[in-house]
Amino acid sequence: MLADIVFVNGEVITVDRKNSVAEAMAVKGNLISAVGTNQEMEAFIGEDTKVVNLRGKSLLPGFIDSHIHLILYGVNQLAVSCKAEHIKSVADLLDDLKKQAATIPNGEWIRAWGFNETAVKEKRYPTIAELDAISENHPVMITRTCSHISVVNRKALQIAGIDESTVNPPGGIIEKDEGGAITGKLIETAHMMIAERAGYTERDLEKAVKIASEHFIAAGITSIHEAGAHGPDSLRIMQQAVKQNDIRVRIYAMIGSLNKSHEFVNKMVAAGVVTGTGDDRFKIGPAKLFTDGSSTGPTIATREPYSSDPGNFGILYYTEEEIYQVLGEAHAKGYQITVHAQGDKAIDMYLNCVEKALKESPRKDHRHRIEHAGISTPDLQRRMKQLGIIPIPNPPFPFEFGDIYIEHYGERVNYMYAARDYIDNGILAAAGSDAPVTDHNPLLGIHVAVNRKSSSGASIGTAQSIRVLEAIRLYTWNGAYASFDEAIKGSIEVGKLADLVILNDSILKVKLNDIKELKVETTILNGEILYNSETLVGI
Repeated sequence: MLADIVFVNGEVITVDRKNSVAEAMAVKGNLISAVGTNQEMEAFIGEDTKVVNLRGKSLLPGFIDSHIHLILYGVNQLAVSCKAEHIKSVADLLDDLKKQAATIPNGEWIRAWGFNETAVKEKRYPTIAELDAISENHPVMITRTCSHISVVNRKALQIAGIDESTVNPPGGIIEKDEGGAITGKLIETAHMMIAERAGYTERDLEKAVKIASEHFIAAGITSIHEAGAHGPDSLRIMQQAVKQNDIRVRIYAMIGSLNKSHEFVNKMVAAGVVTGTGDDRFKIGPAKLFTDGSSTGPTIATREPYSSDPGNFGILYYTEEEIYQVLGEAHAKGYQITVHAQGDKAIDMYLNCVEKALKESPRKDHRHRIEHAGISTPDLQRRMKQLGIIPIPNPPFPFEFGDIYIEHYGERVNYMYAARDYIDNGILAAAGSDAPVTDHNPLLGIHVAVNRKSSSGASIGTAQSIRVLEAIRLYTWNGAYASFDEAIKGSIEVGKLADLVILNDSILKVKLNDIKELKVETTILNGEILYNSETLVGI
């Protein structure tokens, strides 16, 4: 059978069981039709076959980001980015917000995202007075880089019905000063509540998901595990966008909401929309609850106090009983289940729930997950192995946030976003960026998984460093396994979907410290070229 495209003279990283590296491969329609040597591919070349000379460059399976927020990433592109190079101070940010206020109608939200108080000159959050000075006619919300904390102005608080008499919601804090006055800082569920009120129009959301899909494709991401957004309409919006081809990446959508996740899960379980419903473009994933906070906030729930604050053990959203009440039922009804669990306390609580659920309703090959699994100490890893849990660590986190981790968690960084331990202990883990919390670029994630250094050059738990091929597997085959899709994608093998990415060099030959400098040249999804940097000859 003649191929539509044949790639030759390449470094074809197959991610098969043997981690084979081939020389060439062929694509017919939307499937991989052959893998092997240049000579073997000659039998698949006809008059109409496009032959691409890779000239030693890497060709890999399309990257799978196993924890990312497509809608959140997309809507952030419509707001002020605190990560922009020119924003180096609170004053710089306020200037950008003033410019935005001058261009939008009264009453519309002024938003900024990606704020990090440790990265600005003043080393502090903007004050409510500063935000009130931006506008009294616009609600203003600045979301921290973790997406778990925000600072807002009085107008935003009024819309949300929050004042000095408002009590803290379960799992959240409405910060007040010593005199009892609201500071404008909202933490965890308090932030989630106001973020949901600061909704976007349907037109904005349609624009946002298209932008996100295009950015992900350009980064070589062909499949994502969507980890949730604010509001109940996210699944509908994504499904419609997939049908209209506004979203091109394949989606495995978690049943979860960033606000009141238990209510959303209960509704979906009651409706009977079970894990696996859908097709290879859009499929329902695990039922997901939030259990604790942000690793950089810091608000994660820990068994020992923070190194930076001896009285702080973080925030829990639910009790163990409440987690089991929701996810135990979901497990019993056949769902894959997962939680956002960063701290070792939160991880421990969830593992207790899974253990109880499996005793009451035994099920083989459940593939239950833990999103992030931030501080995974050896005792927790042993339990993950025993229970068959798939952790989803975030390899790029130590790059942007590693210095913060050392400050807040001390020696516990040696078990944060573990990778070496998982591999050595036979625990299958898949990688997620958690974008927009940090960069969605899989090549950065692979770089950090291999080098384990922060952007400042500090070593962050280097005992968790892994080899390049192992890091690639986290972003490919393991991601497919975590969504029950390893039979159709995640590796370059005959009969699998032709989801592929071509780099501008050899990832196996470049210096380890230069992996993050590699670029995606071409992204192919379902046998179709969706992105090409125009530097690859023959495409």
